[in-house]
Amino acid sequence: MAVMSLDVVDLRAFYASPLGRVARRFLGRIVTARWPDCVGQSVMGLGYTTPYLGACRDGAVRVLALMPGQQGVVVWPKQGPNAAALVEPTSLPLPDACVDRLLMAHALEIADDPEELLAEAWRVLSPGGRMIVIAPNRRGLWARRDTTPFGQGRPYSRSQMRDLMRKTLFSPIYTAEALYVPPFERSLLLQAAGAFERVGAALSLPGAGVHIVEATKQLYRPLAVRARARRAPVLAPALAPSPGA
Repeated sequence: MAVMSLDVVDLRAFYASPLGRVARRFLGRIVTARWPDCVGQSVMGLGYTTPYLGACRDGAVRVLALMPGQQGVVVWPKQGPNAAALVEPTSLPLPDACVDRLLMAHALEIADDPEELLAEAWRVLSPGGRMIVIAPNRRGLWARRDTTPFGQGRPYSRSQMRDLMRKTLFSPIYTAEALYVPPFERSLLLQAAGAFERVGAALSLPGAGVHIVEATKQLYRPLAVRARARRAPVLAPALAPSPGA
């Protein structure tokens, strides 16, 4: 199998493959469990998220699939008006605080500046908005196999994901790992994928393919507040009586 780049054509082909369908099933199950009801919500996917956005469409005010320029874009959904667009991920054509739920996949690992990408996500999220990020696990076998999308770009450790969230003013509320099945197109492995996933998740085994982090938007900037608190107050000179007054 040829080495894969994060091109929309290759991404679409991967998710149409047996291994890609396994990834879609396990990751989509977690996304749906975290966001079982998006009624009245504005939902946005950033990166290549169309395999997981379908479950968010029922009852949502709007669902957008925004894809990075270097990746390319496909029409989505297949039926109805197109809701996909090509964007610059660090300069989204959206107003501040307009998104209630933001799903990010196949985006963080290829970002030139991950902190800038998350800062832009923070900008468009509404107060109390929630974000789910799916990113390759640097300890996992999937990150070492460049024949899948999760073997591209920059993988992350659990502590790196946590630190990155905190630096960009997100508060993690849920963390998980998924894709314990080895990333090989072998029928026996794919048939046993459910058992791999159940055992790996139950025992919190190392080596899962991806991290999944759900976080909320912090509304205050604690570093700036602390910096201001450390400044000594500037006092005006006291008035003193002049001689001979």
